[in-house]
Amino acid sequence: MSDFGKTTPWLTIIGCGEDGPAGLTDASRKAIADAKHIIGAPRHLEVLDLLGDPFPVPFSIAPVIAKRGEATVMLTSGDPFWFGAGGSIAAQLDPSEYICHSAPSVFSMIAARMGWRLEETLCMGLHAKSFSRLLPLASDGVQIIATLRDGAAISDLGAYLTESGFRDSVVTCFQSLGGYQEQCIKRKASELSQVDLHHPVAVAIDCIGRGISRASGLADELFATDGQITKRPVRALTLSALAPCPNEIFWDIGAGSGSITVEMLLAAPGSRGFALETRADRIENIRKNADHFGIGHRVEVINAHAPAGLDDLPAPDAIFIGGGLNAELFDALWAKMPDGARLVANTVTLESEALITQLAGKLGGELMRFDFAQAAPLGRMRGWQAARPVVQWRVVK
Repeated sequence: MSDFGKTTPWLTIIGCGEDGPAGLTDASRKAIADAKHIIGAPRHLEVLDLLGDPFPVPFSIAPVIAKRGEATVMLTSGDPFWFGAGGSIAAQLDPSEYICHSAPSVFSMIAARMGWRLEETLCMGLHAKSFSRLLPLASDGVQIIATLRDGAAISDLGAYLTESGFRDSVVTCFQSLGGYQEQCIKRKASELSQVDLHHPVAVAIDCIGRGISRASGLADELFATDGQITKRPVRALTLSALAPCPNEIFWDIGAGSGSITVEMLLAAPGSRGFALETRADRIENIRKNADHFGIGHRVEVINAHAPAGLDDLPAPDAIFIGGGLNAELFDALWAKMPDGARLVANTVTLESEALITQLAGKLGGELMRFDFAQAAPLGRMRGWQAARPVVQWRVVK
């Protein structure tokens, strides 16, 4: 191995923009001149007028890792650690192995063009992700900057925003920002099918429309369901008991429509959910709901009968049991729960109620009973129609 990687980082990550060589720092120019290998996207190699190896399609950092120990330059867009490839390569390296020379990110450049405070603006990389990730975030007055896959994705974005109740949102579309091919077109979301731009593209969305509430207990009609769903008032109380926190693992046992999983992950950024459901005909609804609310990438749906489907799952921070609780299932779950994990069980049967009452007497926790009634037609007038009472047990191991 050469001195690179010992006393000097062998990898230099260089952020570049559409302005090409003019945007490079002196340090970046020197790293390029000294490099034995240069790897980047074809458009970066072209704009900098460099000979080098293009990244493979689909994208992989394997060609960079293969040059370990040899003076190598990796070209990326703008700021490599702001929705860029810098984080992907750094995860496999020691910090001593690389140095980074950043350029202004497309997010910073667009914020400056729009006159938006970047700290008050949501930034998203949607070039390889579903537009449904906008749903939990978009609301009246929210400002969003997002990168897109290509020019055709602008029309797709317009269709999604229109269908989601944001047709009047103002979308400013940028092509090749900062370069000689730069274009900027502003349209309403409902008019984006008329925009003809090409890669690289990004958009600034000034949202106009009502988003979904971020309080626990979303309206039942927002979920696809066959009727098996934890109703809104009970769901709100259940979410309060589960106490979602970021970056946790959540198990939903007897997921039904997946409404608890959806709200749990909406309230807990970075968390992952594992939804177990015994009925195969309900699996599609769980997936549909997760995708609709933009958290499908964070949910694994398992068609299995607990505890059989739990064997290979990561240890949970929180568990919800919405149905089917029995002593065997509880014993299996309790054994898999680490200290500090939370379990919430809702029951409507006398047998399950008797079991959690016994368990609460042994293990502690909180027992609550919910009685709800809803106004319903009664002849020519209205009366209260009572729902089945729900008994809830919350316990921390």
